Amino acid sequence: MKKKILNSLKSAFPHTVPIMAGFLFLGMSYGIFARSKGLPPWLPTLTSIAVFGGSLEFVGVSLLTSAFSPIQAFLMGLMVQARHLFYGVSMLEKYKSTGRAKPYLVYGLCDETFSINYTATPSDKADRVWFMLFVTLLNHLYWITGATVGSLIGSVFPFSTEGLDFVMTAMFAVIFLEQLLKEKRHYTSMIGFASTVLCLIIFGSGSFLIPSMILILTLLLAFSKPIEKRGGLE
Repeated sequence: MKKKILNSLKSAFPHTVPIMAGFLFLGMSYGIFARSKGLPPWLPTLTSIAVFGGSLEFVGVSLLTSAFSPIQAFLMGLMVQARHLFYGVSMLEKYKSTGRAKPYLVYGLCDETFSINYTATPSDKADRVWFMLFVTLLNHLYWITGATVGSLIGSVFPFSTEGLDFVMTAMFAVIFLEQLLKEKRHYTSMIGFASTVLCLIIFGSGSFLIPSMILILTLLLAFSKPIEKRGGLE
């Protein structure tokens, strides 16, 4: 069993390397940003452990440094993280029968972990549940480490975080291209790309995310059987 767990870790780690690069860098920018707003040095580490929502943590800095408004904080958090509802629906089958690992798998389901656990195939020597668990844990640790280091740096040196959020955009582009190259047929990628562009045109850059997720989910559910018959759901 120990050998299988180790093989699962070895299988999971290479998939998380691109995430590590992005999370360490962006996590550091979050830690620096939090310290630049006067928040205590331990807070970025604590929120990275307890919240683990990159976008929400950045928003949380503004919420913590402004007038107390729990309703506004709730609505803002729901709006920023609502896309995870769709991830959760997509992972129902994947996380079925995962036993005691399920609570942490659900808790740690960020965008990047979803991308890997939904599409990646563990090696033959790895255990599926342990593979997904290590992907989730490693990504979580990368973010915690980045935020902690950023907080320490921000305590000593002034630093501008303007433009650092582009790291996440670049990382998602790489993940999309990697998945595109793996596919034999590109039905699902075309649905995702076309739906996103259409919603971006209609709703604008500030409000397109939720509509595009709804449209993608609707189209995938509607056309899942014909796509699967043609071998488009690898």
